[in-house]
Amino acid sequence: MTSIPEALLWCLSAGTAAAVVLAGCLLRAQRQRKILTGRLTAAEEQHAATVRGNTELTARLRATEAEIRHLAGARIPDLTTSLAHPHIPVRGLLDARFADSETDHALTAVLDQISEAVTKERLRVDAAAQATLRGATTTIQALLYRLQTALQEMQHRHDDPAVAQDLLHADFLNEQALRRIQATGVVCGAWPGLTREDSYLAELVVGATSRLRGYERVQVSNQLRDPVAVVARAVEPVAITVTELLANALHHSHRELPVTVTLQQGNRGASVIIDDYGVGMHPDEIEHAMALMSGDRDVLLTQLGDPPRAGFAAAGQLVRQYGFGVHVESSPYGGVRAVIYIPGDPLLTVLDESRQPMSVMAPVPHRPAASAGAVPATGSGTSPAPVAAPHAPAQHAPAPATASYAPGAPAGHPEPGAAPGSDNELPRRRRRRAVAESEPALPRSEPVADRTPEETASRWAALQQGTESGRAAAARPEPPRSPEGNPHA
Repeated sequence: MTSIPEALLWCLSAGTAAAVVLAGCLLRAQRQRKILTGRLTAAEEQHAATVRGNTELTARLRATEAEIRHLAGARIPDLTTSLAHPHIPVRGLLDARFADSETDHALTAVLDQISEAVTKERLRVDAAAQATLRGATTTIQALLYRLQTALQEMQHRHDDPAVAQDLLHADFLNEQALRRIQATGVVCGAWPGLTREDSYLAELVVGATSRLRGYERVQVSNQLRDPVAVVARAVEPVAITVTELLANALHHSHRELPVTVTLQQGNRGASVIIDDYGVGMHPDEIEHAMALMSGDRDVLLTQLGDPPRAGFAAAGQLVRQYGFGVHVESSPYGGVRAVIYIPGDPLLTVLDESRQPMSVMAPVPHRPAASAGAVPATGSGTSPAPVAAPHAPAQHAPAPATASYAPGAPAGHPEPGAAPGSDNELPRRRRRRAVAESEPALPRSEPVADRTPEETASRWAALQQGTESGRAAAARPEPPRSPEGNPHA
């Protein structure tokens, strides 16, 4: 058997040990390589994330700058315009990614602070403007009332028909200026300016009509059952409201078209219904008019347009102060219908016409033919029932001069359980006696509403001329009378 040399054995052992050491080093190097590779990958990913973060941060910063520029250049101007014109919207965020974020909340807080500051400043400036206008209109209104009184005194003092016609024209122009000043003052919080006594509703409407240019187009129909009147403190406010609504109807309808006014009486109040046949109003305009006349909110002068339209706003102020109501809607005739509702409690009363007769200028009420003391309808060939003699004694005591309007029961009828002739019975209008067919009808004058301003001036001039000739005849000395029995002496 051949033996391995000892030196060779030692070499093999050393080589094996070296191989083992090399293998261990190789494994360690591989592990370190993997670790270094992982760290390098992580570093690369971190670098990429940093780059992405920087890119997003830059983009967000640019978007924030764009939002701030959008806020200053678009949203704040929209907000200031919207405060004066609520129908104009305010634009939102430029980038939807900021919705409900801290940036969105910060920008909204800026808008809220600007809105509050602008609103306070507008209210302060508007209050100062209203105070100035209120003082100016009060002074001008007092001067116009003095001018009106002076013109009326001149009409009674001068008998020249030409002068009378000029005075009428000047008085009418003064009435136009007075109406505009009065409406502006009411919008600014001023008092209407007149204190009147209890006035018939029909007279009030006719008086309101006479303040307008084109009054001859207004046709008033009186459907009241009783002599309903407006209490003294509400006469001028109701007259102002009727005048402004009639002015709107006349302005927005053709000059050849009529404007109809109907006076209606209900169980709890009375209504003045105004219908025109004009171009009508857009639903948005009706909504805006109702908002102004509701009296629920304060009105700024800047909300009345340029030039300002104070009619609806003045009506709204009076509605809030005195408690009657105004409603505007599209008319079935294509125009606009305005309804002024006056509650019986506490704005209406009933007057005694025997003590305070109604003006001849007021329209005659249209009442049903069948009424107390009237001749009942009969068939052909039958004679009517006899009518009580005019000299028959009265069955009831005379009614008081005024009585409060009864809102709980139909006007013109006594309260349930009240005895005839008691104080609870409302005074009634005296009925005209029935005219027989054979009796000639008396000629009736033409309605005042159908007369033109020229015809009215002509009639007034004729009255002045007749007054002048009568005064001259009365001042002329009488001729000496001849002695009796000698007519030629």
